Amino acid sequence: MDRPTPARSGSFQATLIDQDIAHIARVMRPALQGDLGGPILPASYWRQRLHTLLDADFLTKGQLRAIDSLLLQLEHFLLRNHPPAIHALVAANANTMTPGATCTAQG
Repeated sequence: MDRPTPARSGSFQATLIDQDIAHIARVMRPALQGDLGGPILPASYWRQRLHTLLDADFLTKGQLRAIDSLLLQLEHFLLRNHPPAIHALVAANANTMTPGATCTAQG
């Protein structure tokens, strides 16, 4: 039986993470904007997907930067579309964010 070596399985895992990041980058904004009925998938869904990626055993610096960028895009989207009430939520999330992730709010 041909068992995958750690390098091969690690490379495969990195490729899956890259593909997941690329997928989220393509579909997150359209899914948040949704249609007249509202978002197709809520911000909490995307935040959870991104935080799940951050929990991966091994992430490259490029992957961390891409995930951080998507988290920032998510927060900026929320600030633009829900200005008054979302500021408290963003502040609360900033206190519980995963190390390596950043959030900046501009008013």
